[in-house]
Amino acid sequence: MNDTDVTADAATLPEALRLSPIEARVLGSLIEKEATTPDQYPLTENALTLACNQKTSRDPLMDLSSGEVGHALRQLETRQMVRSQHAARAQRWEHRFTQAYGVTSQQQAVLCMLMLRGPQTLNEIFTRSERIGRFATVDEVRHALERLAQRNPVLATLLPRTAGQREDRWTHLLCGPVDMEAVAAAARPSSAGAPTGLLGRIEALEARIAVLEARLATPNPDARV
Repeated sequence: MNDTDVTADAATLPEALRLSPIEARVLGSLIEKEATTPDQYPLTENALTLACNQKTSRDPLMDLSSGEVGHALRQLETRQMVRSQHAARAQRWEHRFTQAYGVTSQQQAVLCMLMLRGPQTLNEIFTRSERIGRFATVDEVRHALERLAQRNPVLATLLPRTAGQREDRWTHLLCGPVDMEAVAAAARPSSAGAPTGLLGRIEALEARIAVLEARLATPNPDARV
């Protein structure tokens, strides 16, 4: 097994289920907004582009064009992972993630967090998925991840610790095997030493900002000037 590839010996996803990084960001954003801004869901292509490019609750940050998001949507639609709705004012998009991958709502929630924010610890996933997964305890997060890791093909895996990391981290495998050198290079050492209380407050602020950004993305026809 290659030391830089933690999934070299595991069965990989069929090509039809494997995602590009942009497709993963699109699906993750749709799943997130369905839970956090249900009044705006399904999303227009413009609102979805803004969700993909959020400066909060995203890692890595992306600067996708509407054309890139539109292309990803068409690719996902051909594989029945998203579905469009033709409303009176604009075409809107919804995900079909649970149907495509055969996962539970809690498994979908942890995969959503991993698609949007990269490798994370159990506590990070538990805190960040509060409005999506409805987990009562960290153990429920662990159970969901372990079930994903036991599937064939595997959808999530526990990463070996890199230098300076105090806790184990999990990652998804929807985009294929993980390159550990890239994961280590992308790790942010400042987050490891942040106090738990401070992280919680930051997460709460990020969630509020994300909701406001989503509301601004879709004009309200009832709003008065």
